Amino acid sequence: MPDALPDIPLTRINGAPDSLSAHRGTVLLIVNTASQCGLTPQYAGLEELQRSYGDRGFTVLAFPANDFGAQEPGTDEAIAQFCEVNFQTSFPLFRKASVVGPDKQPLYAALVEAAPEKIGDAASFRERLRGHGMIPNEDPEVLWNFEKFLVNRDGTVVARFAPSVAPDDPQLVVAIEQALSASV
Repeated sequence: MPDALPDIPLTRINGAPDSLSAHRGTVLLIVNTASQCGLTPQYAGLEELQRSYGDRGFTVLAFPANDFGAQEPGTDEAIAQFCEVNFQTSFPLFRKASVVGPDKQPLYAALVEAAPEKIGDAASFRERLRGHGMIPNEDPEVLWNFEKFLVNRDGTVVARFAPSVAPDDPQLVVAIEQALSASV
């Protein structure tokens, strides 16, 4: 089993400090998000997961990023307002930061290292992006917006899901339920 993620300082979208260790003991679904993406409706499914499993020690952590097709151009304030107005998000949103390339935030560097392979049809999704004239990242990098990393209560990444795996996909739901049922 891979080592637990290191304690990494984080900053909430409102500027408040946070850290990965503050979430230890909770099952996490870490997702890079964007408000102008074809996958943006996944916010609704992420909120549904939060409402369904939040009282069992689960939370979604959303990390807006403008790395893919410039689909998150807004300020942190605009992103927070968008999520509240359109999806009534109750899960934590973090400051916009890069999830790929030389400016990749430390959390995403650790996530990709811990789980280099995705569950889901990343190859077909990559081909669809190419069909739209976009140049997708190759593995192990984050492919696109709404890629999901599932982290168990002790901070170990237990699964990584391609962007096309919707929040209500049975593979993801079963993985969340297994992580919630596992003892630390």
